[in-house]
Amino acid sequence: MTSNPPHPFPPEPAPGHRDWYAHEALRALPRLLLMVDGNPYSKTYGCFDRSFWHYRTMDFPCGMNQEFVLPLALAYKMDLPGNRYKGRERLRQLALAGIDYARKSAHPNGTTDDYFPFERAMGALVFSLYAMTESCIELECREGRFLEFFARRGGWLLNHNETGKLANHQAFAALALYNVWLLTGDRRFLEGSNALRDRTLSWGSGEGWFQEYEGADPGYHSCSIAFLGKLWQKSNDEKIFNALLPAVDFAHHFMHPDGSYAGEYGSRNTYHFYPHGFELMAPHSRKAGEIADSFLYRAMPRRSRYFNDDDRMAAHYVYDWMQAWRDYARDRPGPVELPTERESTWFPKATMLVMRTPEYHLVANASKGGVYKVTTPEGAIASDTGPIGELEDGRVVVTHIVSKNTIAVNRDRTRLDIKGVFQVRKVMLPTPFTNILFRGFMITVGRFAANPVRAILQKILITGKRPLGIKFRRRIHADKTRIVVIDDIRAPKGVRFKRLSFGSDATSIYVANSNVFQESRLTGWQDISPEQVRDLNRTGCLRVRRVIDARRK
Repeated sequence: MTSNPPHPFPPEPAPGHRDWYAHEALRALPRLLLMVDGNPYSKTYGCFDRSFWHYRTMDFPCGMNQEFVLPLALAYKMDLPGNRYKGRERLRQLALAGIDYARKSAHPNGTTDDYFPFERAMGALVFSLYAMTESCIELECREGRFLEFFARRGGWLLNHNETGKLANHQAFAALALYNVWLLTGDRRFLEGSNALRDRTLSWGSGEGWFQEYEGADPGYHSCSIAFLGKLWQKSNDEKIFNALLPAVDFAHHFMHPDGSYAGEYGSRNTYHFYPHGFELMAPHSRKAGEIADSFLYRAMPRRSRYFNDDDRMAAHYVYDWMQAWRDYARDRPGPVELPTERESTWFPKATMLVMRTPEYHLVANASKGGVYKVTTPEGAIASDTGPIGELEDGRVVVTHIVSKNTIAVNRDRTRLDIKGVFQVRKVMLPTPFTNILFRGFMITVGRFAANPVRAILQKILITGKRPLGIKFRRRIHADKTRIVVIDDIRAPKGVRFKRLSFGSDATSIYVANSNVFQESRLTGWQDISPEQVRDLNRTGCLRVRRVIDARRK
C-alpha cells in the first residue's frame, strides 16, 4: 500500500490572483469526501447522501448528490497549486464508485429522485448526468456499464421535460446530452442537445436574461452563462456565443462593488455566482473579465461571496471554480468599478432599476414590490425585501412575491413608483402524518404522474398567489449620494396587524438555493413600533420614510 506524502496547504493568494479559484476549491474537498460512503463492502458504496447511508434519516438517496463525483475527478486529474489530491488513486476510485452507485440506485428508465420518492427530478438528473459524464471524460473512462447507463438516462431526457420555465435546467440538460454524445457517439443525443439549446435560447428576454419561473434571476443567470459557456467551449456553437454576449452584459449590472453578486431582488432570490462562463467569455468581452476580476479581487479574499455549503449543495460551485482556474483568461481588465458620473438603467421586461453612482450601487425590482439592495465598495449598506407583517388572525403578509404591480419610472430613471397589494406568505412544513400520506401517495398513484405532482407543488410553493385587499405603495428616489424610500400601507376596515417589519432578507417562495449566506443578510430588520402598528389598525394608514446615505459609514 502506497500513498503520496502530504503537501503543506498554501497560504491565501494575493487579491486578484487566479489561484483563488484553486484555493477555495481545494478547501472544499474534505467536506465532499466526508459525504461519501467509502466502504467497498457496503451496499451504498459511492453514495454521497450522508443523511441516507450514514445518519439513516432519509428513506431514499438524493440523486443530486452524485454530482459530487466531478470535484473528486478534477482534483485527481488537475495540477492545481497546492493540490495534495492529484494522482491519489483512492480519489479516482471514489469518483467511479459514485457513478456506479448512481447507476445502481437509478430507476429502470435511468431517472433519479431529489426531494421525494419517484420524483424523477430533471434538475437532479441533469446536474448529476453532466458531472458523471464529465468525470468519465476527464478520467478517460469508457466502461460499458457506465455508457449504457448514460445512454439510458439521456434517452429519458430526450422525451421528457419538467413543468415551469427554468432556463438553467434546460441549458444544463443540453450540456449533459452533448457529453453523452461525446462518450457514446449516438447522434440522437447531439440532436437532443441542439433542441434543448434552442429551447434555452428561445426563453431569452431580449434584455440578455433567460426566464427563471416568473422573471429574471441574476443568480441563476450566472449558472446559465456557465452551462452555456461550457457547451460553447466544447461545440464552438455560434448560436450560443451570440447569446452569451448580451447575457454577460446583463450580468455586469448585478456585480456589486464589494464583489458580492445578485440577491433577493431576483425572481428566485438567489446569490449564485459561477465564474467559469465569465472566464471563457473574457477574451471576447471586457465586461466578462471585469465580472471575473471582481470575484477574484473582492469576493474571494474579502469573503463577500455567497456561501452555499450545506450537505445538498456543497459541490455546486466547487468544480466550476476548478474549471475557471484551468480556463483563466490571461488578459485582465480589473474589477467592475463605480462610475465617475451617475448611470441608471431600466429593464422594462425584468422590471429592474439599476443605478450606479460614484458612491453606491442600487438594484430594485418593481415586480417584487420594490425589493432593493444598496452596496458600496465597503459592503451592503441596505437590503430591503419590503414590509412583512403578521395579522391578528395569524396570517403573514408580504409585498415581495412576484406580481403584476403598477409601475412608473421617471424619464431620467431616478424615481421608481410601485403600487400593489400584499399577499399571504406561503408556508408548508411537513408533519409525520402528512409525510406518511405523501409517501403513500407517491409509492402508489403518484409514481405514475411525477410531472403533475411537480406542477401542483410548484403552484403551492412557488408560483401560486394569494392576494389580499391591503394596498401598498413604495417610492424610491435616488440621487448622487443618497436614496429616499417612502412606504405607504392602506389596510381595509377589519384587517388588523399584530406586528410589522421591513425585512433585509425575507423570502416567501420555495427555492432550494435561496436563504444561503451573504453579508447583506446582516444589514438587519427594521421593526415598526407597537405605537405605529396601533395607529395603522386605528386609521388604516401608515407611512414610513427612510433615507439611505451612502456617505455615512
